[in-house]
Amino acid sequence: MIMDKNLERPRAFVFLQGPPGPLFSRLATTMRARGVAVHRINLSAGDQLDWAGPAVNFRGRRSEWAVFFDHFLREQQITDILLFGDCRPYHVTARRLAAMRGVRTHVLEEGYLRPHWMTLELEGVNAHSPISRDPARVFEQARRLPREQVDEPPVTASFRRRVRDTARYYTAVQAGALIYPFYENHRQHTPLFEGLGWSWRYLTRKLRERELKRGLAAIEGKRFFLHALQLSGDFQIRAHSPFTDMPSATSYVLQSFAMHAAPDMHLLIKAHPLDGSFFNWRGFLRRRARKLRISDRVHYIDGGDIEELAANAEGMVVVNSTSATLALSAGRPVCVLGDAIYNIPGLTFGGHLDSFWRDPPPPVAGLYEAFRKVLVNDCLVRGGLASESAVTTLVDNMADRLCAPVKASDAVEKRFHDPEMLGPAGRTVAAEPGDLRVPSRAG
Repeated sequence: MIMDKNLERPRAFVFLQGPPGPLFSRLATTMRARGVAVHRINLSAGDQLDWAGPAVNFRGRRSEWAVFFDHFLREQQITDILLFGDCRPYHVTARRLAAMRGVRTHVLEEGYLRPHWMTLELEGVNAHSPISRDPARVFEQARRLPREQVDEPPVTASFRRRVRDTARYYTAVQAGALIYPFYENHRQHTPLFEGLGWSWRYLTRKLRERELKRGLAAIEGKRFFLHALQLSGDFQIRAHSPFTDMPSATSYVLQSFAMHAAPDMHLLIKAHPLDGSFFNWRGFLRRRARKLRISDRVHYIDGGDIEELAANAEGMVVVNSTSATLALSAGRPVCVLGDAIYNIPGLTFGGHLDSFWRDPPPPVAGLYEAFRKVLVNDCLVRGGLASESAVTTLVDNMADRLCAPVKASDAVEKRFHDPEMLGPAGRTVAAEPGDLRVPSRAG
């Protein structure tokens, strides 16, 4: 049995929603074998499908979730929470309640560095990450860390495997709607709508390949900036940026480019590789560029090697996409419009976007390498979700991290005293002791 030295009681985890697939279930088995208690709360039929073993099923309204979860923390003497994505509504509530009780929250997310890593951080990821944004501290931390191993075997991935796990999960969510009648999905569109979008992408793949060749030919031999699109429904846009959606952000970029970029400069806009929406980006950009009289200097592609494009661009403009790390690793300037973990003075452009288009300075020498070193050591775990070997690697590395001895977290203390994180002051009302059922709705 592994003890929590800070709380003087055995470690006890509760797993909330994870990525579609077997990861959380297999991780729980591994952690239990190491002497750590692991509980599970299912919020949907998809969660139930992916979990092998006993669990508590929450079938109430989201307004009842806070009381239910706080009681669960107390009744089961939970010391740690694990969840995938810290901005999902159920998870936001869980994180805040956990902070009030001094319970640690471990957040799993897609990797800051891809494709061989996943992010695993204490208390939050992306803009919520407690990692230092002070360049002097980043250099200091990096000096104390060992050299990053570069001979690690690659983490394999199968797009078909990822699609399969996701399709199974969301089919179960829809099929189990009567069992979990009040479940509120964090996604903006239904699985059916997204499935139709992916089918359309498959049917039009030949057309996109031809358009990609034309788009790349249009910038050949020309100076250009790269603007990487993100998914409008991603919490990176919805929660960590000033924009309501990606078209709004791109309109902002186009306006600034039209007014301040050199007349011979071009702007290459690259689609997100996982965008399965029906939004007509090509038509949208054509209309906006025509209105701004920059049609001959704005180009759109859906595909291509973003690492090569980022290295060849004059600079890169993102809201907060992790693809910006590819430009930073190549020593190219990056302008960030939202909140991003890598938005560090000296690493990214410190001025307004309007000033970025005219000879932006490159990152401070050595800062990205130091930042990457800290990131790999503190925030990342090797592995992935899209192959059997990748999941096995991820399970082993996550178990090593989560089962290791812990110290009191500065992040927990910060959030405990942060009114914005805890919400309105007041006492949390708990369910009756011993009652793990969904609390009844008043009236």
